Formats: sequence, structure tokens, C-alpha cells
Amino acid sequence: MKLLITLIYIFSVSFLYSQQVIVLGIAQDGGFPHIGCQNECLKAHKNKNISKYVTSLALVDLISKKWWMFEATPDMDRQLQYFRDLTDGKYPYLPEGIFVTHAHIGHYTGLMFLGKEALGAQGVKVYALPKMSDYLKSHGPWSQLVDFKNISLHTLIADSIKSLSTNLSVEAFTVPHRDEYSETAGFKVLYGNKGFIFIPDIDKWHKWDRNIIDIIRDPQINYAFIDATFFKDGELPNRPMRELPHPFAEETMRLFNDESLSIKEKIKFIHLNHTNPLIFDRRARQEVYKKGFGVAEQGTIYD
Repeated sequence: MKLLITLIYIFSVSFLYSQQVIVLGIAQDGGFPHIGCQNECLKAHKNKNISKYVTSLALVDLISKKWWMFEATPDMDRQLQYFRDLTDGKYPYLPEGIFVTHAHIGHYTGLMFLGKEALGAQGVKVYALPKMSDYLKSHGPWSQLVDFKNISLHTLIADSIKSLSTNLSVEAFTVPHRDEYSETAGFKVLYGNKGFIFIPDIDKWHKWDRNIIDIIRDPQINYAFIDATFFKDGELPNRPMRELPHPFAEETMRLFNDESLSIKEKIKFIHLNHTNPLIFDRRARQEVYKKGFGVAEQGTIYD
């Protein structure tokens, strides 16, 4: 009887933790070190251990041995190998599909590595909302990837669920942002009745027609990887911050100040600009942890 109970327990636990989220990058579009940066970036130039890739996540299904990538960053060539190293080469080199949020350089330009000048891939699935899909189809050099069948575009419908497997699904939704070439997506990923949200880029929370607190309170949400491009106002001394209306990490923490620790702990700040102390200052991260919040750490694996 004890053996049967043990086997049932092992099976249950293995089912509950049959998916993983791996952080492949945490930096804003320009990465860290950042072009033109002569401050903390100089340390990152000299010490690769503190450099950071551009924001990207990997969703891994341990059962089917498939994985999906979120964002095709300018670091994608290195992130593919990084994923392979983190997972001991147990999964295919290329993901089953790539989910792209929008047409800013840190989020889609890695697709270039799939073209004939580099990998010459065939039929890599790329998931995007309609304007983003149309942008890739209609503008070179990205349209060449479509014409040569390096990528296979799969257009998502906002607020509709895309099933990836029996117990894995992704729902795309739109968020307010600078939409010069495409709309901007966020993603809700569910595995069974648990999952995470991914919103690497958004304007101020109050500009959205949804309540971020209610979204993160949802018991289905284990983790919330959300935009913390800047830590606070005045971070860019020579540029008005209103021109870059991201939610400051300080603002988000104030917004969630009265929430329980279990809600705050879900938040993992990501998409950190090179000026944001959370990307280079351990003490700044510790202060955030003391308040109950989290900072996404490159290489971390979340069950």
C-alpha cells in the first residue's frame, strides 16, 4: 500500500511540474552592456559574467520534450545556445515556435538569424498578432523569411486561446505602447490551471483598460514577468521621462503596496534598461526583495 501511495505521489508531482519557464534574458532592447554607455556598462564589457541578454523567456514542456521561445531578440543566436547549455542539450536546438510581442528592435529582429545568410531554417513557427504578422509579410528583409519559408507565420487573435498541447495554451492580449509598426502584445500562458503572464513593454498601467492588480491576483497566475524598464523618474538625466512612458518599478511597487506578500512575490521585474540599478546593483535588488517583490534573474528556471 505504501508503495502504491508513493508511486501516486511521484506521478502527481511530476505532472504538476511538467513545465518550466527559463529566463533567457532580462535587459531592455539594447542589452547590457548598451551601445554608447560608459558607466556601469564598462564593467559588463570587461566581465561577461555580469552582461545580460535582451529580454526573452523559454517555455519548456518536460513531457513532450518541446519548447517555445518568447521574443526573437538581437541576442537570439546566443540565447539558443544558452538554452541548450542550461538544459544539457535535451531539447531540439530550435524552438517549436516563437511568440513575438511587437515591432521594436529588441523583440523581433533576432528572426534575421533564421534566414539564408545565417541558419537557413525551414518553417519555424512565428506567432504574432495581426498587425505584427502583416508587418513581417509586407516589409523587407523580414518578408524574405516568409517567401523563402524560413519562418511560418501564425496569426493570433487577441483574447483568444491558442492551444500548444493537451495542457498548454497561450492567450495574447493587446497593451498600450508606442505602436509605430504593429500593435503590442502581452501573453498569458497556462499549463493546466497554473501559468504566468509576460508583459515586457507597456505604457503606464493606468493607460490600460485592464487592472494589472486583478490580473496578478488571479490564482491561476504563478508568475508575472512585467515591464520595469526604468526604476524611477529622472533616471535619464538628459531626456524627459514622459517621452518613454513605461511603468517605473517604484510606481508598480507603490501600486501593489497593500497587496499580500503572496501577490507581490509573483512579480518578477524584467526588461531592465542599462540605467536601471536592478540590472547592475545587487543592493538595489535586495531592497526590492525586502519589499516582497522579485527581479527576473537570467538563467533562473521556474517550475
